[in-house]
Amino acid sequence: MVTQYNIDLASYPRGFHLITDQILSRVDLSGIAAGLLNVFIKHTSASLTINENADPTVRSDFESHFNASVPENASYYQHTHEGPDDMPAHLKASTLGSSVTIPITNGRLNLGTWQGIYLGEHRDHGGNRKLVVTVYS
Repeated sequence: MVTQYNIDLASYPRGFHLITDQILSRVDLSGIAAGLLNVFIKHTSASLTINENADPTVRSDFESHFNASVPENASYYQHTHEGPDDMPAHLKASTLGSSVTIPITNGRLNLGTWQGIYLGEHRDHGGNRKLVVTVYS
């Protein structure tokens, strides 16, 4: 059985944000002994990844690392008409990816103890973001 949910996320500031609870509050995993949850973001300047959910400095270190690795205003960027943060946002989103898939076991996401789903907001003013969450049971 396949069930799909469309989730609209409110606007987040640039950076990495835990969204696991927002997703879980909008999907029904009850009764699923074994399955998969796929989360897809419908944007080219934001990303999804899984990483530590306990220490918020991990998320700020992610932001610092990606800003150093993919700087704004690189002289070789040609796609510049949407602002200095746009082309780096596309590169960051492609590096991290647009989806994550997590096993479901006994009605719960089978994440590690310290794992959570991150939204990578790579624009200064990205606006609302749209997710498609698909549950395979």
